[in-house]
Amino acid sequence: MSSLALQKDKYNYLIHHLFVRQEFTECLKQIETVLKETNGLCEYAIHVKALIQRQRGQIQDSLDLFQQATALNPHNVSNLKQVGRSLYLLGKHKAAIQIYDEASKIGSPDWEILHNKGLCYMYLKQFDKAIESLQAANVVQPHDSTYLQLGKVFAQLNDYTAAINVHLEAREHSPGNAEILTTLGLLFLRIGDNTRAFDHLGNSLTIDPRNPRTILAAGSIIQDHSDMDVALVKYRVVAAQTPNSPQLWNNIGMCFFGKQRHIASIACLKKALYLGPFEWIISYNLGLVHLHTGQFASAFHFLSASINLKPDFAHSYMYLAVTLSHLEDIENACQAYEKAIHLAGEPGEPVFHLNYAIMLYGMGELPRCKEQLLRFQTLFRELDEEARNADLDVVEQAELLELLLTS
Repeated sequence: MSSLALQKDKYNYLIHHLFVRQEFTECLKQIETVLKETNGLCEYAIHVKALIQRQRGQIQDSLDLFQQATALNPHNVSNLKQVGRSLYLLGKHKAAIQIYDEASKIGSPDWEILHNKGLCYMYLKQFDKAIESLQAANVVQPHDSTYLQLGKVFAQLNDYTAAINVHLEAREHSPGNAEILTTLGLLFLRIGDNTRAFDHLGNSLTIDPRNPRTILAAGSIIQDHSDMDVALVKYRVVAAQTPNSPQLWNNIGMCFFGKQRHIASIACLKKALYLGPFEWIISYNLGLVHLHTGQFASAFHFLSASINLKPDFAHSYMYLAVTLSHLEDIENACQAYEKAIHLAGEPGEPVFHLNYAIMLYGMGELPRCKEQLLRFQTLFRELDEEARNADLDVVEQAELLELLLTS
């Protein structure tokens, strides 16, 4: 080995020692000394300096340094991977993919390269290529993070069955990973399988009993079963760890709404809206509470905001129509009902037609009222017995309207 090579490498052990101890200031001083002695030709010193700069949030500076290290040793895969990583962090996903393609030509297949390529494709919305890269990464070396990202891609494609299968495979690989179990629970919750969702969330809590995301999900299932007090106990644990979670305050607000404590409900939902102003469900819930308390102008404001954030949710239009009918804006209320019915698709939501029929009866539009009531009755008969008995008030209102029309 030449004297220059010895001079370049003799302090590598000290740089590494300071870096792993996270003594970054002292490490940078040592790096500058080495670079001065070697005229900037020490590859390892440049590489570690770039890692420190990235750790401190100076991504562009780290990219320049990694590119400098790559120029010194173009065949070092580690430098190329770090260049790709910095480009990814800067949001330059196409450029990052090009670098990862170059890196993949050197040496054997690398899990990190394939995984990061998959992430880049995911952010570019090229989901087929993302799935291909992430699956290839798992073939090289299975990783929990790759399974989680692959599941996320399938979830973005609304292919929840595939996402669940990926996480079930991940669970076989790492049965003690709480995040995988929590994500599985949330996916089962998304497809309406509350029993399996609660089982997986419970298993996750056994491993990590204070995980806020898991407790929040479990609390929401308990809340759906109308056990508001138990759900509030769960949320108290979450509030101690993540007090600024909009989802938490939204759920607490709806618990108070279920307990008929409307002022507390509105206060919690307003806090949730402050913390998450672009969460459509919070505005929607505020609209429901204000509609229930007879504050129709406020209900209109929040339901309109919810529709602006999520214009494809049919129930928002239905409740907006109810609000507009109370505000005596019948023309726009009819348009809102038509929009809700259109978005509901086939077979449709029976209660949309019933509410529309009740409003039309109040307007004296008896032929249109009968038409909507007939549609309601047709759809209602197609429901199973449990669904028909879920809200007896709906049955009572329908029977009363039919009696009025036949009298």
